[in-house]
Amino acid sequence: MFTILKPDSRTIADFLDSAGRTGFSYKEIGATRGDIPAGYTVDRNRILLGAGEEVWERAKAAICEWKMFDIGWARAVPADTPIEEGSDVAVVVSHFCIYSLNAARIVYVLDDSVRFGFAYGTLEDHGESGEEVFLVERNPTNGEVHYSLLAFSRPGHLFTYLGYPASRYLQKQFAKDSMAAMLRSAATIGYTTPK
Repeated sequence: MFTILKPDSRTIADFLDSAGRTGFSYKEIGATRGDIPAGYTVDRNRILLGAGEEVWERAKAAICEWKMFDIGWARAVPADTPIEEGSDVAVVVSHFCIYSLNAARIVYVLDDSVRFGFAYGTLEDHGESGEEVFLVERNPTNGEVHYSLLAFSRPGHLFTYLGYPASRYLQKQFAKDSMAAMLRSAATIGYTTPK
């Protein structure tokens, strides 16, 4: 959904209610667990957040609180959406003097001693079509904690198709800003903005 007016809480709630009755906009549900399907653009991004138990716990809490979306021009609504399979979330994006509302549903959750995160897939009310994983991983040997994003996508809306270069720019900017947001949330000694 595209609009020139900033969507208020009622508009977002109505959008999510409507989107919750739709299905995924792609067939390869859960494909980020293994082989990425052909025909999609793939983005892989990873950054070191730090090391140690404190960084690990902060990183997990940041994922639970959707801090990877604390980037100014995009946000996940509601921000307290539970990290559970089947939970729906709206991603509100401000770009190029318009707003877009994009619906996604959590496909699976990873939660063990060395990985924490989830994948969500686009619903029919999303500008893109595909899946993305938001994951923090801890190296059991040296305690390093990394934040990773893996996504496969293709245009899911006429506007996205027509504006594909702008869409790709926003996807790359989101990855950069998301990594910076996770550094702010999880690092114990400050952060450096990724290049």
